[in-house]
Amino acid sequence: MNTRRINIYEEANRCLLCQDAPCTKACGNGDPARAIRAIRFDNHKPALRWVKDCCDEDLERAEQACIHYNWPIHIKEILRSIHPDDVDDSHYPSLQIEFCGIKCENPFFLASSAVCTNYEMVARAFEAGWAGVYYKTICLQEIKEVSPRFDAMHYDATHGDFYGFRNMEQLSENPVDMDFDFLRRLKQNYPTKVVIASIMGQTEEEWIALAKMAEEAGCDAVELNFSCPQMKHEGMGSDVGQSPELVKTYTACVKNSVKIPVIPKMTPNISHITEPGEACVEAGADAISAINTIKSVTMDTDAEVSGNRTVSGYSGRAVRPIALRHILELAQMPMKTELSGIGGIETWRDALEYIQLGCGNVQVCTAVMQYGYRIIDDLILGLQRYMAKRGISELQALVGELLPKFKKPDHLDRETIIYPKFDKTRCIGCGRCEVSCSDGGHQAIVFDKDTRLPRLIGIKCVGCHLCRLVCPVGAIGLTKRIMKKQE
Repeated sequence: MNTRRINIYEEANRCLLCQDAPCTKACGNGDPARAIRAIRFDNHKPALRWVKDCCDEDLERAEQACIHYNWPIHIKEILRSIHPDDVDDSHYPSLQIEFCGIKCENPFFLASSAVCTNYEMVARAFEAGWAGVYYKTICLQEIKEVSPRFDAMHYDATHGDFYGFRNMEQLSENPVDMDFDFLRRLKQNYPTKVVIASIMGQTEEEWIALAKMAEEAGCDAVELNFSCPQMKHEGMGSDVGQSPELVKTYTACVKNSVKIPVIPKMTPNISHITEPGEACVEAGADAISAINTIKSVTMDTDAEVSGNRTVSGYSGRAVRPIALRHILELAQMPMKTELSGIGGIETWRDALEYIQLGCGNVQVCTAVMQYGYRIIDDLILGLQRYMAKRGISELQALVGELLPKFKKPDHLDRETIIYPKFDKTRCIGCGRCEVSCSDGGHQAIVFDKDTRLPRLIGIKCVGCHLCRLVCPVGAIGLTKRIMKKQE
């Protein structure tokens, strides 16, 4: 077996992503905190640019200054394990793209939520590099929030880095005039940024009034929130989004009252998202946003409100596959429309998945709540580097490029197989593959307890690849696809 090497992503994921990072302050000749953050957000090769002038002593000082609660991050070992970048950063393409006829600097927007509730917050996000904002939903009802209003799903006994997030937050608590003044000032002071008002009414008159206020404030577009899962008022939020008749009525009345683009926001709390989606398009919607949060329950007693609990919205990286399924269904509708993707986006690669399924922009919320506006740096960097590596000069070329690959189950190839391929030089002998195959697969792996190496029984293997997915070190890969043996 080879000498064990550090897993740079695993180690970078331990980093606390400190504010005013002590490691960088101690280093002196570089920014190891920024380099580690780049690795954490899937940009490991470009990470070296922030430590190119650092010697081993600089990185050792940085490591000694690390305040991690268990043991310091292995900063020097991580950074010295990375090969130089093979992409020329002088030829990074622009990420500019048009959405509903609106020029966007890049596809990255703040989602309507707690991350954009006032002028100062959005202004800081714009200055950090975000292209636009779907401002926190404005309504005419009085909004009073509960405390606490958030809960999160962590791995056992861990803190800070959650994979799922539940919130009971509703809409903006600001006075309506104050919110539209914020939006007016944002557009005046940041004319190249895209300012979109998210609104929610209870009647046609309210929808029209709010939409007109958004247009008068200079907003580039208006998003219709048909999807908030925890509204205390009846006839609002996901109650509306589950009714094709209501979304069609409200979309049409707003579309007929303003000239700016109208973008309904869909709820995932429905069996067929295309039913309200098609109704919106029939009513003249310029685009669709999807998805809002998923109705859920968590059981932590610390999240109780005066001893009580309720159903509310779930978000974060855990929901991304569900959100992508809804985006796929909307993209496959016969009546085509532009899409804005939301749900579990943390890295540029997450965003790319939405774009390749047809989204012209993506909205981020939970990751910003967790890590801050600063993640825009790596979202932009990663997507630019990916395009440069593929030789793509315009982001639009990626929009929807993977849609043709999605087929119905009865159209998938069932005559061929790909067997797993075991790299015994990387195997550490844990035997996880045998355990999973034995108890959850087809008993096609034998584990030699003396050599601590697995062996595949080809005649039993069905090519499900559970073994590859549970291997903790990536020692199981793919062989070439071949025809199945005839029984």
